[in-house]
Amino acid sequence: MEKLVSAKTCLKFLQVMPQAVSSGGLGVLAPALQMQQVRHRQTKHWKPEFKKLRRQKFVKIELPNFREKPEDISKEEMRSRMKERGVLPPRPWMERPFHISCTGGIFEAYVPPEGDGKKSIISSSGAKQKLEFLEKKSKSLIAVRKIRSYDESFSSDQFGAEAQEIYVAAHTLMAAKEKYKIREYVSERCYPEMMHNVKDKTIHWRFLQSLEPPRVVHARCTEVITKENQFAQVTVRFHTQQMLAIYDRFGRLMHGSEILTKDVLEYVVFEKHISNEYGKWRLHDKIIPDWLPAKQPSPITYRLIEDVEEEPPKELGAGEEPKPLEAGSEQPKEQLQLDTPPERSSKPTLAL
Repeated sequence: MEKLVSAKTCLKFLQVMPQAVSSGGLGVLAPALQMQQVRHRQTKHWKPEFKKLRRQKFVKIELPNFREKPEDISKEEMRSRMKERGVLPPRPWMERPFHISCTGGIFEAYVPPEGDGKKSIISSSGAKQKLEFLEKKSKSLIAVRKIRSYDESFSSDQFGAEAQEIYVAAHTLMAAKEKYKIREYVSERCYPEMMHNVKDKTIHWRFLQSLEPPRVVHARCTEVITKENQFAQVTVRFHTQQMLAIYDRFGRLMHGSEILTKDVLEYVVFEKHISNEYGKWRLHDKIIPDWLPAKQPSPITYRLIEDVEEEPPKELGAGEEPKPLEAGSEQPKEQLQLDTPPERSSKPTLAL
């Protein structure tokens, strides 16, 4: 059986051969001298049966000819190349992908009852408001059931506290002018309305307390474009005590006060993209009823530039004397001559 021997072993045998020949032991080393030198290559695998698999590791790529101009290629050749590569022909119009993250307004807006927060349930008007609220509650229950089909943890009783946290965080970031962090709590429709006219103003806002616990008064669901793309809107009633003071760029008070607190009754709409697994409840809009009186606009500060008009020189009377010039002031001689009264002659003149 022939053995494959490395080059180092061959050198050792060649060094031992002269000694073996001289001692007469050539017959003993005869079988050991049948050697075959093997050169090992690094690129050759030790198991040749995996040749096919190794060949499949490498993919031959046909490189395009960059020197070729598109004008030189015929339409048929271009069509055959695109068909071979599985590329669709370009369209004559451009399509841009878009993402609908929020709706453009309030669908089926809640109508707040007139005099809410001032009339008690015992009075006739307050009892009437309560009855109307119960009549409209059936649609809200259907919408809440729809929201729970997407979000199992949603509860209309516990959502008021969560909505209050979002409300406070959004207004705090608006006062601090955090235009990037506020986007986590405010929808894309509400963002420009909240951040409009905030520039060059200082806003001091504080949430003091809740006079009544926030409660869900209205809930609706709607679909956008497709039935699978669902949006939910929940209207929450807030009756709170707040402090607001707005200063202009010159530090003058435009609106509110830092000393006085006000009771605020608001109906705030929160929206969520319930079809989106990572959707969040965000502040979407505020409902302002029609019966609410219009607010007076805040005073606007501006720079007043007055046009200085030159006064004509006053004419001196008969008994008046010209005022003496101050030190360092100059007056033209012609003006002095005009201002001085004419000298009276000694002869009397007749008045015609």
